[in-house]
Amino acid sequence: MNGKITRRDFLNGTQVAIGASLLTPWTEVFGAHASSVQLGADYYPPAKTGLRGSHDGSWETMHERVIGATWPKGDPEQEYDLVVVGGGISGLSAAHFFRRENPSARILVLDNHDDFGGHAKRNEFQMNGETRIGYGGTESIDTPSGYADVSKELLKDIGIDVERFYDYYDQELYNSLNLSYAIAYDSETYGARKLVRGYGSRPWEEFAADTPMSERGQADLVRAFNAEVDYLPGMSREEKVGLLSRISYRTYLRDYVKVDEQVLEMYQRWGMSFWCVGMDEVPAIYILGYSDGGGLPGLEHTVTREGGRGSEPYIFHFPDGNASVARLLVRKLIPEALPGSTMEDSVTARLDYSRLDQEGADLQIRLNSTVVNAEHTGDSRAVDVTYVHSGTAHTVRAKQCIMACYNSAIPYMCPELPERQRQGLAYNVKIPLTYTKVMIPHWRWFADLGLRFVFYTNDFFKQVELDYPVSL
Repeated sequence: MNGKITRRDFLNGTQVAIGASLLTPWTEVFGAHASSVQLGADYYPPAKTGLRGSHDGSWETMHERVIGATWPKGDPEQEYDLVVVGGGISGLSAAHFFRRENPSARILVLDNHDDFGGHAKRNEFQMNGETRIGYGGTESIDTPSGYADVSKELLKDIGIDVERFYDYYDQELYNSLNLSYAIAYDSETYGARKLVRGYGSRPWEEFAADTPMSERGQADLVRAFNAEVDYLPGMSREEKVGLLSRISYRTYLRDYVKVDEQVLEMYQRWGMSFWCVGMDEVPAIYILGYSDGGGLPGLEHTVTREGGRGSEPYIFHFPDGNASVARLLVRKLIPEALPGSTMEDSVTARLDYSRLDQEGADLQIRLNSTVVNAEHTGDSRAVDVTYVHSGTAHTVRAKQCIMACYNSAIPYMCPELPERQRQGLAYNVKIPLTYTKVMIPHWRWFADLGLRFVFYTNDFFKQVELDYPVSL
């Protein structure tokens, strides 16, 4: 970890990652390059390394737009029945549903990144002549039984049968190999840096005794897990849920379970990879049924869980995460882009990116294209959409337009938005989350240490873990 992290700009707590490449002072500062107009046969983003989510070339144009830059709105070059702004799962789904109702419709999907999928990106590594597949964003189909009917219908439409994962995902593999969860305690908080194995699998008295925590910290950790105590006595379930929705998990542990500060610090960063904030900002109710990484204490005997996350095993995972959902959507929209016909054969199939934006096709997915303006025509019967591709502005006309992109960017694209809607879109800000994928020569290095997952109480990374044991 000797390399320096390149400076990135953040606006309003949001990692602004919207924009295609544009040769401006921004690109001179950050070293971005204009993307090619044509997607050749060798164009294959999953094989790229480095920063892949908000990569250089994806954000510069929108940064320019935010600080006041404008582009000329020319005469429409093409007309479409629908233009979708954003090629993530939501944008691709919008195109799918629209086409299902309008089979002959002409649809254009625009995305500022060099790959489709939004947060669902695929990573590929080459090692000893073999391809290894990983995920670069959203990782699993979480609790699909709780999905709305339309979402369940979408999975069925694109050929995903979640029940098959009960066969494909080996839920006992790591347990059978005695690979455990572990916590790496930091010296600043605990006086010694120490890796303690067996979190959630050893008796809590035994685990706590191995930690560098104080005697009180050890005792409070054991009590929080083992004591069959209702920490909100005299309250109805409805009252408990209401309170736990208003206070943070850290507050709950401190004021109701009354654990030592060392226990509070042990869990402070636990949810960073899921909620992207510390436990002083995560509502306590969110922890109910949370079993990831060995589980979290204090709620089991206080309030009962009724459905929701954790009611199904966390096993509905493709090797490339939910990139497979995006890829199967693309197969449904443009069958020639992804060979095969099943969810299983899609995993190893190489997607042909040159097929995404064929001239004259009824369905086109245009990458490296940042929308900078979407505005109704004079008679309000259509929408003119202006986007920047390779430094040049283009305008297309759509009978209908769906904005399936970053919420905070929409006000800069849509000048007709009322102020109240602008405020609403600005309310929900994004927080950066970084995954680092590392291909190691052999998983036995983890096995020899008896580890599957390490949580760091205070370090550069929040956690290090082996990938999920799934085979399709």
